[in-house]
Amino acid sequence: MPVALDRSDRKLLLITGFVMLAFVISLVSLAPGNEEENESSFPSSYLAGPGGALAAYELLERLHFDVQRWDRPPNELPSDCDNCVLILADPLNTPAPEEKQALLAFVQGGGRVLFTGSSLFSFFDANSAALEPQPPDARVQEYAANLPSIFSRDAPRITLRPEALWSQSQSPAIPLYGELDSPVVVVRPVGNGRILWWAGATPLTNSAIRSNQNMNLFLDAATSPSYDSGAPPRIFWDEYYHGERNSLWAYVAETPLPWGILQLAVLGLVVFFTFGRRSGPIFLPAKTSRLAPLEFVDTLGGLYERARASAAAVAVVYQQFRGALIRQLRLPADVPDHVLGAEAQQRIGFGAVGPSFGQGGLAELLRRAAAATRDPALNPRAALDLVRELEQTQQRLGLKSYFAEQRG
Repeated sequence: MPVALDRSDRKLLLITGFVMLAFVISLVSLAPGNEEENESSFPSSYLAGPGGALAAYELLERLHFDVQRWDRPPNELPSDCDNCVLILADPLNTPAPEEKQALLAFVQGGGRVLFTGSSLFSFFDANSAALEPQPPDARVQEYAANLPSIFSRDAPRITLRPEALWSQSQSPAIPLYGELDSPVVVVRPVGNGRILWWAGATPLTNSAIRSNQNMNLFLDAATSPSYDSGAPPRIFWDEYYHGERNSLWAYVAETPLPWGILQLAVLGLVVFFTFGRRSGPIFLPAKTSRLAPLEFVDTLGGLYERARASAAAVAVVYQQFRGALIRQLRLPADVPDHVLGAEAQQRIGFGAVGPSFGQGGLAELLRRAAAATRDPALNPRAALDLVRELEQTQQRLGLKSYFAEQRG
């Protein structure tokens, strides 16, 4: 049976509908465009296409390096930059004169720039060097390292599509890959810092980062500490010169307009649900019984207790914890526990969570868990304490969410 509406209710609903329609149209018109429509055109850390660099950026995040996207002018880079890395991957825009001065000051103060592409000398002075542009359809080639360096130590061979070749002339640059008179990877000292130039962004793109030792080349370039400081550097991935500037919506967000829109939306929702509550049916929400999940947990615990399988329960959690560590650190599956524990505490924990594991650290925890899996007479209380310690360690190291993502 249709519900009869009087004139005032009909008018109120129409006004609310127009306000909501205006709100939706304003959101659509002011929202930033979807940049992934052109996802293969340049190595942006936002793009997941073949030519994008989202995989490289997420790799740094997964390895717990201090990395962030930089969408502001270089004038705002931190002044204490003696252990900072700025990644300029095939920038699309050219800097203003004051921005060039800021980039030069960043490097001279001890910062490091990883620059890819043929527009290097639009950002930094040539200093007797030159770049010879290559055709746009240049093919991907394989290059071997010329000499040992912190930027090539883990990557004896790489693949790269050159956009330009370096002309040595009187430049103090050191050729790391390619021909000595026309290298494709060079490092050039500038003041207290260094500029690391790649002839193309191929090694850090989604489609090629797993080719040869490209991933190692990228990690050496982005994460090697400056001047043997030992501390991981701060990494800034530039998106400012990819056009990631403040949008119209970002400007509007700084005005009272969003609050006004939010108030209108809340008012519309209140009017809509008030009318719906008054005219719709009233029913009590269904109660979800917790009996079945509790019965399952109780039954499973009873099975372990009757079978005296405390060691099996520890083995399940131990294997899960060890597998999560191996996947996170990308180590071989048969790596010994003491090596795995030392690597994990150094590369994931950075020493901040080590004291809570006791005298032996993570390696000792792994050793005790492995020994417990082989003890048929393991005390249930000891097994429970060990399982709880493994679970809490996973949580503190951030491996819980990582393992859940891998299973999902």
